[in-house]
This record gives sequence, C-alpha cells and structure tokens, in this order.
Amino acid sequence: MTVHHFTPHGMLQPVPYHHVAVGTGTRHVHVSGQIARRADGTAVAPGDLTGQVAQALRNTAVGLAGAGATFSDVLRLTFYVTRWAPEKMGDFMAGVEAVAGEIGLPVPLPPASLIGVDQLFEPDVLVEVEATALLD
Repeated sequence: MTVHHFTPHGMLQPVPYHHVAVGTGTRHVHVSGQIARRADGTAVAPGDLTGQVAQALRNTAVGLAGAGATFSDVLRLTFYVTRWAPEKMGDFMAGVEAVAGEIGLPVPLPPASLIGVDQLFEPDVLVEVEATALLD
C-alpha cells in the first residue's frame, strides 16, 4: 500500500498536518476512538491534555499494529477534544511531539481534523483519536 501525503501550493501553510492524502490499496483499517486508558482500563494522565493526547496516540498505534498497519499507512486522523479553545494548541501539540518518535507518527501529521466537543463519554476523558488506514 502506498500513501502519499502532501499540501498543494495555495493551501493554508504552515499547519501541523498535510492537507491531502492519496492512498492505493484494497484493505481499509478503521481504528475506533482511542482514549488515554491502559488495556486494564486504568486512566492515564487525568486532567492533562498533553499526556492524554500521547496515550491516545499510543493506543491508536496498538490498534493499527493489530491490523498490520502503521502510521505510514494512515490516510486520516480525527481528534475530538473536550472544551476546546485555541490556547490549548500548545498542550495538544506537545502530546503529539512527545510520542511521535516512539510510535512512528510522522510530523507533519497525515490529514487531520481537530473537533471541539463539550464532553466525551466519561468526564475525565479529554481527547479521543480515530484513524483510517489503507493496506494492500
């Protein structure tokens, strides 16, 4: 499978993600919304957006690996962040940068959306990450 990430001339730059991904392959991998929990359900980094972003991305990497994929196969990421405000971007990106090398997450990211929400399914969950990948 080949995924080509790029940002065409004329699109907003700089941003911490590519605007476009073109993938070729036949098998789709969808990783459901991952949060900052260990496999046993223990919360990671309560109240800490940076720590929760990092752990949710680690969990996303585990889901991808289970399907034989990596972040290099990812076409799109979607982040849901509770009570989002632009001043949280530094903490959000610190979580991405803290874990990128560990999990093979390219920076800039694949095409991504960050969606602010009032709340997620539990009050201590600050961020949820979904991924879509394409494999041969």
